Amino acid sequence: MTERKSPEDPVVGASPAAPASPGASDERRERSVAPEDLKAFTHPLRMAMFSALRDHGPATATQLARRLGESTGQTSYHLRQLERHGFVEDDPDHTGGRERWWRSASFNIDDPVMLADPQQAPAVRAMFDLMIGDRVRVLRQFVGAVMAGAITLDESVVSNTTTLEMTPDETRRMIEATQAVFDEYGARAKARVAAGDTAGRRRVRLYFDVLPLPPDELSGGM
Repeated sequence: MTERKSPEDPVVGASPAAPASPGASDERRERSVAPEDLKAFTHPLRMAMFSALRDHGPATATQLARRLGESTGQTSYHLRQLERHGFVEDDPDHTGGRERWWRSASFNIDDPVMLADPQQAPAVRAMFDLMIGDRVRVLRQFVGAVMAGAITLDESVVSNTTTLEMTPDETRRMIEATQAVFDEYGARAKARVAAGDTAGRRRVRLYFDVLPLPPDELSGGM
């Protein structure tokens, strides 16, 4: 599983975590997390701070405290814990100020032994809940914005679900090809933003889930 951030999101799987923060000046380095890292991450406030950094871009402890209704002491402490385990890092576009700016860091969860370990089940479940909850929240916000007339449905908007019958090799090749398209357009967009070409741009969330469906006896026949 990979939480690939945009490049800040987590990725679960063999090789996919998140999108890069707006204006990020360098390539994001994706890392695999160990059981102790995942356990440290799955604290409610830490996950909320990670999500805020991913959704809204780099921030200080004070800004996160204001956004989440917490004290700066609490956000500062938990940011240091997230940094210790590799989930957040200094934002290179905000240096030299009085306050430290943080951004989320890319990571993946690709250890099948860890994912199947009963002792890790609470942390793994919390991670999946975060990923699923994020998708539900963003889709609800999208529908609300469409109904309010804030977003117009046109050729730049799509939400599509397809079920296919494919071999593992076909599936891997499709994932690689699709990921290559994500990477190509992501690199182009970041380069243009870095060059100052920001007119008409808006943040776009990409979800790319390729999941084998469980046997009918495990899915209730659905």
